[in-house]
Amino acid sequence: MTDLSSFSDYLSQTAPHLLPGARLTADDSARMEVPHGTTIVALTCAGGIVMAGDRRATMGNVIAQRDIEKVFKADSHSVVGIAGAAGIAIELVRLFQVELEHYEKIEGVPLSLDGKANRLATLLRANLPLAMQGLAVVPLYGGFDQIRGLGRIFSYDVTGGRYEERDHHAVGSGSLFARGSLKKLFSPNLDRHDAIQVAIEALFDAADDDSATGGPDLARRIYPVVALADREGVHIIGDAELVPVIESVVAARQTHPDGPVARVGRSKGGEA
Repeated sequence: MTDLSSFSDYLSQTAPHLLPGARLTADDSARMEVPHGTTIVALTCAGGIVMAGDRRATMGNVIAQRDIEKVFKADSHSVVGIAGAAGIAIELVRLFQVELEHYEKIEGVPLSLDGKANRLATLLRANLPLAMQGLAVVPLYGGFDQIRGLGRIFSYDVTGGRYEERDHHAVGSGSLFARGSLKKLFSPNLDRHDAIQVAIEALFDAADDDSATGGPDLARRIYPVVALADREGVHIIGDAELVPVIESVVAARQTHPDGPVARVGRSKGGEA
């Protein structure tokens, strides 16, 4: 019997051809070279989380798109970022958004943050056959947990495995460099402004060493998509707040190309 609270289960029973990737066969995916999204970062801050994604999509050694959006509002208090096969990833995000909205309409209450994270894992598991053909989707999910009163971050593997991350995480081709930057710059209870700056610095470091990650494009006015999820809901950071942060980061890198150094705490004796 179909679980009426799950839109994806209902769709798989009544119109499976509409599921992400269902219109592609294994032979099709093996022949195609498709655009891939790259780097997403997320970190906790005072009262929530910040998630940011660069805007570049690549197809082999070619820049397929310079201004793709990879960070989306999932529902009123959570966000999702995507890396991997861009077309399938965006379809999966749209299905996830409908899944959460459908559940709330049927049950009368929203899913818990853990429940939402589990639903996303189920959708990823359904994409496993295409992932095995090279069309993998690797999301990063997070939001404000209204039950616990704090921000939480979840990562996934291509099989649908779900893992809760502590403090910060990054996915995508530039994630190795972004994670190093986050480790260097993160500190507990960052305020909104500082958390946004740390996310921008991490993306900048990723773009510095990973050709598939796009840094801020000041000439074309293409900037990372940055979202904040807190007790008040999800806020996509507008240019009025974001551009000054980006410009300050770029200006600082003119004299220090490798970016800021790690924060150093004080020893027990009080000396730095």
